[in-house]
Amino acid sequence: MSMEPRIQELVTLKTIAETLNQSNELSPMLDTVLEKLLDLTGLSAGWIFLTDGPPDYVCVADHRLPPGLLHDNKRPMSCGSCWCMDRYWDGRLKNAVNILNCKRLEEAVEHRWGDTRGITHHATVPLRSGDRRIGILNVAAPGKQHFKEEELALLQAVAFQIGSAVERMRLYADEQRRANLFARVGEFSRLLGTNMGTSMEQADLAERVVELIGENFDWPFVALLESVGSDFQPRAVYSAGETSTPYSPVPHSSAHWLEKAVSERRVVPADASEASALTGGDFRLEEAGAILASASAAPIPFSGASNSILVIGSEKAGERSRVDCEVLEALAEHVAVAFESARIDEYNRELARWEERNRLARDLHDSVSQMLFSLSMTAKGTEALLKGTDVDSALTAVRDMQSLSQSALKEMRSLIMQLRPVGLEAGLVTSLKAYGEKLGLRVLPKMDGIRELPRAVEEALWRIGQEALNNVVKHSGTGEAAVSLQLSDTAAVMRISDNGRGLVEHTAARRPSSIGLSTMRERTEKLGGKFTLTSTFGNGTVVEVLIPLQLPSSR
Repeated sequence: MSMEPRIQELVTLKTIAETLNQSNELSPMLDTVLEKLLDLTGLSAGWIFLTDGPPDYVCVADHRLPPGLLHDNKRPMSCGSCWCMDRYWDGRLKNAVNILNCKRLEEAVEHRWGDTRGITHHATVPLRSGDRRIGILNVAAPGKQHFKEEELALLQAVAFQIGSAVERMRLYADEQRRANLFARVGEFSRLLGTNMGTSMEQADLAERVVELIGENFDWPFVALLESVGSDFQPRAVYSAGETSTPYSPVPHSSAHWLEKAVSERRVVPADASEASALTGGDFRLEEAGAILASASAAPIPFSGASNSILVIGSEKAGERSRVDCEVLEALAEHVAVAFESARIDEYNRELARWEERNRLARDLHDSVSQMLFSLSMTAKGTEALLKGTDVDSALTAVRDMQSLSQSALKEMRSLIMQLRPVGLEAGLVTSLKAYGEKLGLRVLPKMDGIRELPRAVEEALWRIGQEALNNVVKHSGTGEAAVSLQLSDTAAVMRISDNGRGLVEHTAARRPSSIGLSTMRERTEKLGGKFTLTSTFGNGTVVEVLIPLQLPSSR
């Protein structure tokens, strides 16, 4: 090689290197590089394909294509196979080579798509960065059917530069996407935590999880599946902007990659054929409406759902699969925590129900049962009196029976009211006032601030208020109580007070763990609140409950 061609080669490599370092946008950069390469080498046309594997590829840059390849908005460059791509995919294309002729150009001539300007052959150069293969570079000129070894060597050197630049830009784009997606993971976790505060059932939680992922990420398909017997049962599917709950099972025989994700407890990607089956064929999830080219599945590491998996799908093959798999794994862990929290909440609710049943059973035994027993004994005594001549004593016994039956009825109504909180739609303070009046109390209500309370908070305050008013009736020795509720953006504070006898010191010492007081304290602390009881013998009692509230959402 003479000095002049050698200098020209160095100038070409220097110019290409400078061009590749001037931009972080892939397509504009490759368009500019291709233009400069053709100008410096005297070639007339070129194009670059990028691919992650068969059968998908994309023409990311082209320059001065002949009309035959521009047909129908460059359709010949975006569909069908060709000899150079086939050789690249099957591993035969390792270095820059001469392609004897171009299948795309031959088809353009055959179908009369337009003039090929005398171009029949091109050189093909694989693009790679290290061991990673990226795509191919094709260049051509009219009448040129053979490229010299020096020309192929120069094209090979340029291809190495392009491959390194593409990989650098992909890594940069991956980092940008990773940062963006993990920021969305944080928002997803916050929104999911907000929903968990409403004590959702696991079936509703599955739908909400899928819906939140669909709304906060750019994956067109999200599904939550559970392995049941020989099938995967869809619990919720997000596609085309909607969440549904299809009931058709997914056979294990058609989902080996899903089985692998469950058995090996790791994220498993799927190729185009496996992913596309999610929305048709044996999977029978046609309701989803998406056509997928790739997908990934992650097991949910939750002991109560050890065979559940979270699946995401994309309409592009292999797009950003490494980053998306990392994010999918993080999402699966957040979902596992949510399901575990829902399970614990359900357990706590069931425990609370049993505690409430036990308390009501004790109350029934201590009050209604004893009254009814007394009523029964009095009735027997009355029967004996009526057989004799002591009419006055018999009348007194009948009056005692009436009084006992009325007391028993009143106590029973109170317990029934506790079982079924009727009237909360009128407001918490109004409902407590009505409840106290049914107990025979004169209730003085006071309300400060207006805002909607979460259901769990309102029900807890209702139950605590009921118990406090019951205590006023049973222990205070007064017929009056004050109920106040103070609401702010950050807390709800309820006070129930009376001017009765207060707690008797020796009685309190004997019963340090009163069931009623313990229940009120537990309800408060379960919601992260503070329970305070202030009582002085002879000066009344004040029950104060403070429960923190979330700030109103700005969304």
